[in-house]
Amino acid sequence: MFNVKTFNNIAQIGLDQFGTDYSVSPEADNADALLLRSHKLQPEEITANVKAIGRAGAGTNNVPVDYCSEQGVVVFNAPGANANAVKELIMAGLLLGSRGIVSGIAYVDGLGSMDDADAMNKLLEKEKKNFKGSELQGKTLGVVGLGAIGSQVANMALMMGMHVVGFDPAISIEAAWRLSSDVKKMDSLEALLAKSDFITLHLPVLDATRNLINAETLKSIKKDCKLLNFARSEIVDGDAVIDALDAGLLGAYIADFPKPGMIGRKDMILMPHIGASTDEAEENCAVMAANQLQDYLENGNIINSVNFPHAVLERTTGYRLSVSNKNVTNMLGSITSILAEHNINVIDLLNKSRGEIAYNLIDVDQAPSATAIEQLSKIDGVISVRLL
Repeated sequence: MFNVKTFNNIAQIGLDQFGTDYSVSPEADNADALLLRSHKLQPEEITANVKAIGRAGAGTNNVPVDYCSEQGVVVFNAPGANANAVKELIMAGLLLGSRGIVSGIAYVDGLGSMDDADAMNKLLEKEKKNFKGSELQGKTLGVVGLGAIGSQVANMALMMGMHVVGFDPAISIEAAWRLSSDVKKMDSLEALLAKSDFITLHLPVLDATRNLINAETLKSIKKDCKLLNFARSEIVDGDAVIDALDAGLLGAYIADFPKPGMIGRKDMILMPHIGASTDEAEENCAVMAANQLQDYLENGNIINSVNFPHAVLERTTGYRLSVSNKNVTNMLGSITSILAEHNINVIDLLNKSRGEIAYNLIDVDQAPSATAIEQLSKIDGVISVRLL
């Protein structure tokens, strides 16, 4: 029996993925895993028995990932599960930024006192020129970050008749396959900024991406460009954006992350972080996170972890060890030596590493004794050992 503690309101279809061998509850005691959405997880909530954390969404800035790595706790996210929801909102953002939709709606809302239909029609015909915009077709969209969401946005923009340029120095092979060959790859962020009529950001928050859009980078931006940020607030220096708008360098800022000082500006269209707020996205994220937690708890497989390497090994026996350790020399040799001392034969083995963490899946011909597992746990550099 596995205990899973939930935070936030997790979509029921995700909770339904857990079988009868699971107890899933916000009050779960001695939890083997945690499942959450936006809850700001504190280290003290990660009790000694916790083996994994599932984030039902893409970002993990609400999880103390470094602390989890030190404790051997695998942190999963759900990249791509909300990609369509965000993509569709980007489409709306592009349209809102190119046409006088927001200002036009606000103007019409102010005509509530009029009761003469003919007079209203004449007034609207006279005033509509004030809300004239431009078409997206033929404009250039710059996509910064070409992962699960960015690649979908790029392909969508091409279908809308836009030219698309992209920049992502860390693009994966999988993402590259998803991307249309009509997307022109740029060699630098500055080159993309200088060429784009619209720019949309699709990056995680890392040291390298924090305040990526700042006063210096905005000097390269094409005049009157519209900047869209539906990724993370921390990627953009809000004060620098305000200065660029005031100086006439930037045409508009369309974002999912309002901040004080931004409210009420006519050159900003701000939303309350609703990029992934659809029933479908929440369900997709919950299902993906739940399935990944189950596969790890039952089989030790790791898919979509932000702190451990990707590791998937088909089971060949009924006995499997998972061992996480510091990524230093001779660890695997030490592990297999102890197994040999106990006459345990290795049937299949997978060894993967990511940064300072290494992870092993070892299928063996018999169940290791408690003594063997204790000896494995005491190897200098071993973080955790599980018998699955």
